[in-house]
Amino acid sequence: MVLLNIFVVAQTKSNKIIGHSLEETGKLSWVVSPSGDTAQTRSNITIGDSLVAAQTTSNNYSSWVVSPLGDFAFGFLPLEDTSHFLLCIWYAKIPEKTVVWYANGDTPAPKGSKVELTAGDGLVITAPNGEKLWKTESLNGKVALGFLKDTGNFMLVDENHEGVWETFKDPRDTLLPSQTLQKGERLSSRFLESNFSKGRYEMLLQMDGILSIHALNSPSEYANENYYETRTEESNASSPGIQLVFEPSGYVYVLRKNNEKFNLSTWSGASTNESYFRATLNFDGVFTLYQHAKSSSGSDGWSPIWSQPDNICLSRLSTEGSGVCGFNSVCTLGNDQRPICQCPKWYSLVDPNDPHGSCKPDFIQGCAEDEFIRRKEDVVEYDFEVLINTDWPLSDYVLLKPFTEEQCRQSCLEDCMCAVIIFKSGNSCFKKKLPLSNGRVDAGLNGAKTFIKVRIDNSSLVVPEAKVNENSKSTLRLVAWVLFGGSLFLNVMFIGALCMSFFFIFKYKKKLGSIGKSDNALETNLRCFSYEELERATNGFQKELGRGSFGVVYEGVINIGSAIPIAVKKLNSLLLQQVEKEFKNELHVIGLTHHKNLVRLIGYCEAEAERLLVYEYMSNGTLASLLFNEVKPDWKLRLEIAFGVARGLAYLHEECITQIIHCDIKPQNILLDEYHNARISDFGLAKLLKMNQSRTNTAIRGTKGYVALEWFKNMPITAKVDVYSYGVLLLEIICCRRNVEMDLEEEEKAILTDWACDCYSRGAFDALVKDDKEALDDKKNMEKLVMITIWCVQEDPTLRPTMRKVTQMLEGVVEVLPPPWPSQFSRHSQNQ
Repeated sequence: MVLLNIFVVAQTKSNKIIGHSLEETGKLSWVVSPSGDTAQTRSNITIGDSLVAAQTTSNNYSSWVVSPLGDFAFGFLPLEDTSHFLLCIWYAKIPEKTVVWYANGDTPAPKGSKVELTAGDGLVITAPNGEKLWKTESLNGKVALGFLKDTGNFMLVDENHEGVWETFKDPRDTLLPSQTLQKGERLSSRFLESNFSKGRYEMLLQMDGILSIHALNSPSEYANENYYETRTEESNASSPGIQLVFEPSGYVYVLRKNNEKFNLSTWSGASTNESYFRATLNFDGVFTLYQHAKSSSGSDGWSPIWSQPDNICLSRLSTEGSGVCGFNSVCTLGNDQRPICQCPKWYSLVDPNDPHGSCKPDFIQGCAEDEFIRRKEDVVEYDFEVLINTDWPLSDYVLLKPFTEEQCRQSCLEDCMCAVIIFKSGNSCFKKKLPLSNGRVDAGLNGAKTFIKVRIDNSSLVVPEAKVNENSKSTLRLVAWVLFGGSLFLNVMFIGALCMSFFFIFKYKKKLGSIGKSDNALETNLRCFSYEELERATNGFQKELGRGSFGVVYEGVINIGSAIPIAVKKLNSLLLQQVEKEFKNELHVIGLTHHKNLVRLIGYCEAEAERLLVYEYMSNGTLASLLFNEVKPDWKLRLEIAFGVARGLAYLHEECITQIIHCDIKPQNILLDEYHNARISDFGLAKLLKMNQSRTNTAIRGTKGYVALEWFKNMPITAKVDVYSYGVLLLEIICCRRNVEMDLEEEEKAILTDWACDCYSRGAFDALVKDDKEALDDKKNMEKLVMITIWCVQEDPTLRPTMRKVTQMLEGVVEVLPPPWPSQFSRHSQNQ
């Protein structure tokens, strides 16, 4: 679109509106469309102005506002292959009409819809039937005027020309030159290139200053692990990041608090006189800086300058999602550093319109189906589709080693749960089951063979059509039985087949015992590492993260298709019997758990004289290191951590297949991930309870200061011991001090639980959070939390609430009644 130098000045004011004069915004302009037609456009809109979504005869867009130089337009664009429209901002002078901001991606507007500027709600899109489809959120005042700047930023201002809303502060998937991203702000990808609904990925400048990109588990907002991050948090060497800056030259960097710059690439920019720039979080999760020559013809288009991450297919694994591509799909990096997702042969897309979605097998596979065929034909015919250097790293359920390739193939053919096997390193057979996640092609697998099991003939599963004699009553009864009782018959057959499949699996497992596998080896769904792998990963167990009575924890990085930070717990081999018990206990307990507030166990190592556990690495250390510092962490963050620990314990107590008592809840055993989410760790002291049990007698466990009274009275131990420990922990979170500090000058404050009870009895809650303005500003909630802690530390375990009820009290679902006074013995005995 070419802007002619013909302007009709509708109004002239010298006042500046945030760097943009009203003299500019008051202009009308004549614009020439690519077809040569001219249309009158405007640079600003006032209250009551509106635009109807309709496709014009000369072009495919309905522009409402154009920037003064004509580079950007704001209005309705028709969505591809639909009769709906998108209210958006686009580049007006290039043929592609590239969209850089959009309003109603999740609610496309039907033809005839109207957008209107209102004083109270700003921009409002209304469908022809009167339904409100979208409106601007978070206005800072009443709207008087709207205009589009030459930067591509559409702004709403009040009658005093103060900004009340702007697209630069409400971004979608694209940043433009001169735009910034502040802490807590994010970009969200679209679903597909031509589908503007919210997509799978978001880029966030975290509150700790790290710029991160991660996938979301739609339709929830649950964020998977970061697969890209800048590591611009505060450290001894540098200050934290405070904003992402996109300079007009195209130079993109994270600005630190001390004005240092963390560059997202080595490219340092170019002239904006000759080129347009945009930085977009693409629908496939790759953040790319693009350049387009202003004088370029349509054939040249946008050229990528750099992308992050370098190889998204091999970036960090998604432990709780499908990965870059959908389940059962395989990711390959294209020449433009964008991922290409493909279904393996004999698999097809669940949604043909979503090429990055999940794949389903084009054949029927399963234990019940296999048994059904065996009963008919005495054989189940499968074959393998062979791929090279292809893996789904987190889908293993068993490792067979040492095994030959033929043994590996035969093992999968005889296992009804086996969908894929990978044979590598000459003697290792990894069996995988559906759904397969994090699929990728990885040259680092050094020629490993992947065998995808496919059924040769599906027709054997089709039940033959019954031939009936119309004159036979018995046959008619058979037909009726087939028609009306078929579901019962199939259910009986399914149950029978399931029982038979378990029999064959059991028989097969016994057979495997004779093929080089130790009877004592652990069979889990966790990854089995060799000692040499973990020794390399930790650089010879060099960097120590912490130590406990059963061993030492080391930091490391393991390569499972991509580099993953890990924490390796090396158990003390001198305490062989206890170590073995600890090892088996942790594997069994953590292997059965899955919750966002628990530390995830990735794998293990069972060498001759060594026992090691491999955990996901928690980048923000322990809760103890956060709380017991000179600077108190934010009150809101402390509350979120307290809620997270409570939810994690409620899960352990009530939602696991096997109830778990932790027995050692304390700040040192609460780890913090990159978002400061609380993760309960160290299940080494946990004692498993069978489902039909509610209590157990055991030796004293736990840490002084956090141990409930029943440990000392030889009383039955229940999950209420964790409730007591949580009460102490919650009090430490509130006060940001340790439970026992015997060196304090004021003796009455030495034991925090005692002092809190005294403060509660006198109504002197403020003393507990002295000089903590955020906590004092939230006084009513703070007092409620103190009352919850006193309920938790009651001497009588039956008076303590369950962790489920604690979470309900924290969330305000259950009223917190005044607690009784804990006995003096319970408050002092364990600290003497």
